[in-house]
Amino acid sequence: MNWKSLLVVGLIGYGAYHHYQIRPVIHGAGEIAPNEPIQTSTNAAEVQLNGFTLAPLADYSIKARVLSREDYSLGIEAELSPTDLAVGWGPMSDEIVLNKIDISQGHRFFYWHVDAFPIPQHEIEIHAANMHIIPANDTVKRQLSKVRTGQLVSIKGQLIEAKRTDGWHWRSSLSREDTGNGACELMYVTELSAN
Repeated sequence: MNWKSLLVVGLIGYGAYHHYQIRPVIHGAGEIAPNEPIQTSTNAAEVQLNGFTLAPLADYSIKARVLSREDYSLGIEAELSPTDLAVGWGPMSDEIVLNKIDISQGHRFFYWHVDAFPIPQHEIEIHAANMHIIPANDTVKRQLSKVRTGQLVSIKGQLIEAKRTDGWHWRSSLSREDTGNGACELMYVTELSAN
């Protein structure tokens, strides 16, 4: 085999391995994350991170299904949050429901579209969220890099407001019922696991 053939075989092998690593996880029918997220008051201290001040607004934990993920490398926000996870719980963690909803992400937003509603629109809106993830440490960063669509994730930390000395700021939503601009959760994540 000449070097060109070896290169082609190697590229095909790498592509197959990469596809295997990022393939969506399939669970079958039923809610795999039936519980609501838990939000409580916090005593956590402010955190200084990469020139940003992170002011905790609430302690937050969630066990949810990953509906989509989007990685970012450009812009001020990417300096803090390299990844957004669109997540769902309750009926939005049920594959039967999700098979009838087209989900995508972009520009720090989470989008969905249906031809016919499998559940009422309001149920979709209050059982799904776009989360801007700020890893608290290298362990969380490594775990986050491995998260795949369809996985069940457990995430703990604080919803925060991020500020910089030049006046830039970014604030988390504190409601699961809002939609549109400002409705995403901005979360400083201290624990993350996925399966």
